[in-house]
Amino acid sequence: MALVESETPELGSKAPDFSLPATDGETYALDDFSDADVLVVMFICNHCPYVKAVLDRLVDLGRTWDDDEVAFVAISSNDAERYPDDSFENMAQLAKELEFPFPYLYDESQEVARAYRAACTPDFFAYDDERALAYAGRLDDNWKEPEKVEKRDLHDAITALLQGERPDEDQTPSMGCSIKWKQ
Repeated sequence: MALVESETPELGSKAPDFSLPATDGETYALDDFSDADVLVVMFICNHCPYVKAVLDRLVDLGRTWDDDEVAFVAISSNDAERYPDDSFENMAQLAKELEFPFPYLYDESQEVARAYRAACTPDFFAYDDERALAYAGRLDDNWKEPEKVEKRDLHDAITALLQGERPDEDQTPSMGCSIKWKQ
C-alpha cells in the first residue's frame, strides 16, 4: 500500500457530469443531486485501509444533514479485476452492511475518477449550489485514530458552505491508497 496525496483541482471548477450504476440498483447522474445546497463526491473503495479506517465517520457524516441540504455520493473507481474486494457485488455488500446513507456508485471505466482528478482513496470534493468546487481535501486530521481528531476539515467546509461562506482556501490534500488504475 503506497501512500498517495490527492491532486487538488482548481477551486471554482465545475463538477464533471457522470452517469453510473449504484449498489441500490439505480443509476445516478450529477443532476440527480441538483436539489442539494452542497454536493460531496467521495472516491472510496472496499479494500483500502485508509478508507476502512474512516468508513464509520463517513456514514455518520452522511447522516448529519438532510439530503436537500447536503447530498453525498461515494464512487469506487478501482480495477475490480485486479482487486476483487472492490467488485460491484462486494461494494453492494459493504453498502448494505454499513447501511450507507448515500449511493455507492461504480466507475468501471474510471473515466469519472479521471474527470474529477481523483488520485487516492479516500478523496473528497465538496461543491456549492452552483456545483463549483469549494473544497478538495482530507476528511479530518487523524485518519487512523478517530478519538484524536481535532480538525474536521470536510465537515467544516460543508458547514461554511451552508452558512453562505467559502471554506478556507488553505486545504490539506486527502491521502490514502492510489486509485487502482487499469493497466
